[in-house]
Amino acid sequence: SVLNQTYKNFELIIIYDDKLKNFPKIKKNIKRDKRIKILINKKRLGVGFSRNRGIKISKGQFIAFIDSDDLWKRNKLKIQLDFMKKNNLEFSHTSYDVINKNDKFLKKISIKKILKYSDLLKSCDVGLSTVIIKRNLIKKNLFPKIKTKEDYVVWLKLAKKQVKIIGLDNNLTKWRRLNNSLSSSIIQK
Repeated sequence: SVLNQTYKNFELIIIYDDKLKNFPKIKKNIKRDKRIKILINKKRLGVGFSRNRGIKISKGQFIAFIDSDDLWKRNKLKIQLDFMKKNNLEFSHTSYDVINKNDKFLKKISIKKILKYSDLLKSCDVGLSTVIIKRNLIKKNLFPKIKTKEDYVVWLKLAKKQVKIIGLDNNLTKWRRLNNSLSSSIIQK
């Protein structure tokens, strides 16, 4: 879904943080494209470390995130970047659809236009794969090295520093709910 974006001026940094047994199959399915960089962690280091590694080598003005089980709609980058530039934003996120492992629609998550620190303390409806953030801002506020909810910690930190957490109520992402993912595990949370 990243390579199918209508907006084409991006770099795609893939961080592989799993057992190497599946990597040859995944790499074979990725077309040769000079926009793609693949980094392989020698051992499993976790999502926080992996995301920080990608942030540090990124070159663009903005950074967007997508986990391997999520999907972006074709115009996600164009619509959201236009929205951010028009409104001079450092951080934005969008509404999103929740789907199951078979791509069946389960529900829509609608977001508030503005989230404050007090809102985030009650609930984090900011889907990581919906976020676009200025690179300079995230480089100063990297992800902590915890097993899950590392993104929530960053959003709280930014909101506490009065960074505007602005929502675009447009479903541009599909978040896949899987029974074995960290984000779906109540115990992990």
